[in-house]
Amino acid sequence: MEEIYTHIANLGFPIVVSMYLLMRIEGKLESLTKSIIDLSNNISKLEKI
Repeated sequence: MEEIYTHIANLGFPIVVSMYLLMRIEGKLESLTKSIIDLSNNISKLEKI
């Protein structure tokens, strides 16, 4: 039984940390995507001038 707890502790922690980091990165990727779209729109406007 102790071996099972060891496996859970060894595998569970990295999974939780990975999920936390992926959720944080997702928000930053959305912000980055919005910024790139805004930049592209602004460049298009400048080219029309």
